[in-house]
Amino acid sequence: MFSGSIPALVTPFRDGALDEKAFRRLVDWQIENGSSALVPCGTTGENSTLSNAEHHRVIELCVEQAAGRVPVIAGCGSNDTMNAALHMTFSKKCGAAAALLVAPYYNRPSQAGLIAHFSYLAEHSDLPMVLYNVPGRTVTDILPETVCELAKRFPDRIIGIKDASGDLSRVTDHRMGIGKHFCQLSGDDELALPANAAGAVGCISVTANVAPRLCADFQAACAANDFVLARELNDRLYPLHYAMFEDASPAPLKYALTRVHNWITDELRLPLVTCSAPARAAVDAALVHAGLV
Repeated sequence: MFSGSIPALVTPFRDGALDEKAFRRLVDWQIENGSSALVPCGTTGENSTLSNAEHHRVIELCVEQAAGRVPVIAGCGSNDTMNAALHMTFSKKCGAAAALLVAPYYNRPSQAGLIAHFSYLAEHSDLPMVLYNVPGRTVTDILPETVCELAKRFPDRIIGIKDASGDLSRVTDHRMGIGKHFCQLSGDDELALPANAAGAVGCISVTANVAPRLCADFQAACAANDFVLARELNDRLYPLHYAMFEDASPAPLKYALTRVHNWITDELRLPLVTCSAPARAAVDAALVHAGLV
């Protein structure tokens, strides 16, 4: 259902508030430069510090500005199952194509709890669901057997996964346990090349926020099985992938965006703060290496 370069969009702020004008410009720039879908209100979008009203406004803005040019995968995850269901209901109503649903964080549910959580959401909404596994942030790992069980229970509802476990064997686990139709998207930019070689079809990307054309061209090369070109593009992007995490994300990314655009700020919400001088230096060097500045 989804493939290619899919940025997990930042949420621009100005003077403490959502900068709607900058967000609209960001959406247009992403689409113009080859992004194949958009993810508002993910981790990179600082969703954990958005009120529900702001969260819904960002999704609404994204769908409105995309205007059907590319699909929107709305970040709907929560560690409160009922709040995730609320986000899904809103996202469906405003025209999102799917929901991105992270494993509940902090609560640390068991695998049975994960199955119950995602099953409830699948049973109470007809919005397609992309699971999001990032145990480095949530502590809870959605194990392959759990993913396979959920996909088999709800084949028309649970349609894919963004995997940021760092375990590339998961791609084959899911292919063998579910089938090639299951949409596998890397959640780690630096692992997108081997993930695609193993059977993934794209990446929900941090780096694509600031390098949308390069990331789109990289994904197109992978889709065409042109791994010579894909490696060349990956080499250009590789330092940038790591620079994005030289400080707490998305601080380095927001700084990077200020280097390529004059209409967006690097403002974050507490407890995040603007990135350190060493992080800025790493971003500057990576942008030069990629040919973006």
